[in-house]
Amino acid sequence: MLVFLKTGDQVPADGLFLRGHSLRVDESSMTGESEHVEVNGGQNPFLFSGTKVVDGHGEFLVASVGMNSTWGEMMSLISRDTSDQQTPLQARLSKLTPLMAKIGLGVAFIVFVVLLARYFTGNTKNKSEFGKFEGSKTKIGDTMNAVVDMVAVAVIVVVIAIPEGFPLAVTLTLAYSMKKMMADQALVRRLSACETMGRATVICTDKTGTLTLNEMKVTKFWLGQESVEDDVGYSSISHYRLDLIREGVAFNTTGSVYRPSSGSGFEFSGGPTEKAILSWATLELHMDMEELKKQCVIQHVEVFNSHKKRSGVLMGRKANNTTHVHWKGAAEMILEICSSYYDASGVMKNLNDDERLKFEEIIQGMAASSLRCIAFAHKQVQDKHINDEKKYEKLEESSSILLDEKLEESSLILLGLVGLKDPCRPGVREAVEACQLAGVQVKMITGDNVFTAKAIASECGILQPDQEAKEVVVEGVEFRSYTSEQRMQKVDGIHVMARSSPFDKLLMVQCLKQKGNVVAVTGDGTNDAPALKEADIGLSMGIQGTEVAKESSDIVILDDNFATLVTVLRWGRGVYANIQKFVQFQLTINVATLWSTL
Repeated sequence: MLVFLKTGDQVPADGLFLRGHSLRVDESSMTGESEHVEVNGGQNPFLFSGTKVVDGHGEFLVASVGMNSTWGEMMSLISRDTSDQQTPLQARLSKLTPLMAKIGLGVAFIVFVVLLARYFTGNTKNKSEFGKFEGSKTKIGDTMNAVVDMVAVAVIVVVIAIPEGFPLAVTLTLAYSMKKMMADQALVRRLSACETMGRATVICTDKTGTLTLNEMKVTKFWLGQESVEDDVGYSSISHYRLDLIREGVAFNTTGSVYRPSSGSGFEFSGGPTEKAILSWATLELHMDMEELKKQCVIQHVEVFNSHKKRSGVLMGRKANNTTHVHWKGAAEMILEICSSYYDASGVMKNLNDDERLKFEEIIQGMAASSLRCIAFAHKQVQDKHINDEKKYEKLEESSSILLDEKLEESSLILLGLVGLKDPCRPGVREAVEACQLAGVQVKMITGDNVFTAKAIASECGILQPDQEAKEVVVEGVEFRSYTSEQRMQKVDGIHVMARSSPFDKLLMVQCLKQKGNVVAVTGDGTNDAPALKEADIGLSMGIQGTEVAKESSDIVILDDNFATLVTVLRWGRGVYANIQKFVQFQLTINVATLWSTL
């Protein structure tokens, strides 16, 4: 079956891309990563059910539907009933209670036999110091009463020996802790999760939206080979260069800027990268998108594609009838088509081999700091199509005009570089360190590439500088290809798993549980739901978390703060310690009573 997709459609089944144009999908429901993915007939021809088309159109061949699709398989894992699984403490108490009952029955039997023997041998005395049993002289009714008294004593011993207060004490402790945890921004959906958290030995966490804010931001801006750090640096940029950068951002984008009539602030639409750049240009460069649209007109747009890794626009200025080409894309790809650049003082310089090498070092440095590096380039071109204002009006009246020749891709001027980053949540590093000090290992499982995963893990404190990355960082496909024995051998040493699928996370959780670990999993996306369900304790995010993730979790972190996990861990250990104290108290009473009975 062939299915046609356009912007806004939800992919109904798994399949293979056949044909189309600029098809980009949001796979966050599957991978948890918010960056849109381009689907084409080359490197990435796969479409998954449940994902959404955000740009372009295309046609694909349906390969699997229903429970056979990726989405269906994930839902089947979530729907498995795990309600009969006991927590570690419940498992221990369930063994302790029968054991105490057996001991109590044994002691009661011994007591009953001893009392019976003493009675019938005449060693049981009455108040007159005569034996209660005198053979045929003793009435049958007196003998029956004596035996009943012995049975009553044995029953009392059994009742004392069985710790019937365990369930009530555990329930009261968990209910009290649940109320207190609610005040600390942790909603407990399953009562036993309170004490399970206290036993956690491993935490498997997602990256996007859990360790990070899931909000791309421009954190670096390079003019030439100098970094612009503050408002003073922005104010020193010449108006001409600022206008070029503003135009490159405003017209070469798939996003938009909207300011409500209430004036409450700007609202940005588009992909995460587009929104971050538009926000930066609007707030830092004071770009007025509406005003720019009035002053200029777009003549041709070349959309982003995964081969060139850049997008371009040809636009004309109405004021002076000049035409300009603007390119934006991956910094290394833009650098290849530039022959000059503006330095920090605004002087245009030739981009020779030495200068090009310096820019490559800047780009590599940003990549090592987990920054996504985007470059802007510009060139004023000869306008063969527009030479008067009337033709501008014709351009504005038409919905789109595509010129015969392609946009200029040589001898461009590099305007600047920006570094974008999804920053870590405040307090995450301290929370990770607190978990490690408490003996809880933190593992990060993400769909991002290895370089980004390593950089974020190092920033959060999951990876230490002295650790060998080859041993502790793996990709999902590599972990999946291991044999069962290899996985069990290596799973404890893996700290970061990159390029992972939901089933890779689920597989890791299963391996950790088989090795005797008590596993907690944090996540906020639908892709995290199978692992949240499988884990001993699942923790979802209350603000950005999907409903599927919340329903699959045991505890909901209401403020989406990973640091709240440390508070949950403290409460869990407090619950466990209190229950232990009560068990010790109860057993002391039982043993002392049994001993005194003997």
